[in-house]
Amino acid sequence: MQWTAQNQLDDLDFAYDLALLSRTHEQMQIKTANVAAVSASLGLGIHKGKTKVLKCNSENSNPITLDGETLEDVESFTYLGSITDKQGGLDADVKARIGKARAAFLQLKNIWNSKQLPTNIKVTIFNTNVKAVLLYGAET
Repeated sequence: MQWTAQNQLDDLDFAYDLALLSRTHEQMQIKTANVAAVSASLGLGIHKGKTKVLKCNSENSNPITLDGETLEDVESFTYLGSITDKQGGLDADVKARIGKARAAFLQLKNIWNSKQLPTNIKVTIFNTNVKAVLLYGAET
């Protein structure tokens, strides 16, 4: 699907995780209330303590509320393994991925220093254990 001004992405859904997207504070408040109403009609509830608000590139400081309670504003959040921040950039996500890959690499120090293992086996181990950690979720 090609995104245009008329065809916008409104939400991201995966299992029990939901991320609502809006251009305005008003739209976000309406979407939040609508999701709560539909959820309640199905016998589901929204955990207010786990529900967070991330305002990207916004000057509006008014809170988003749910059933009269203010939802917590955050600087960043993780959705399906990817970190999103207030600037909408990927810096925090990339740094976190590099950190995890570095940790995976360092855990395999004995492998890298081994004289018994041929280079092609080390490359395979690198690709499956380090590179995979670095790239996990990068396409989302």
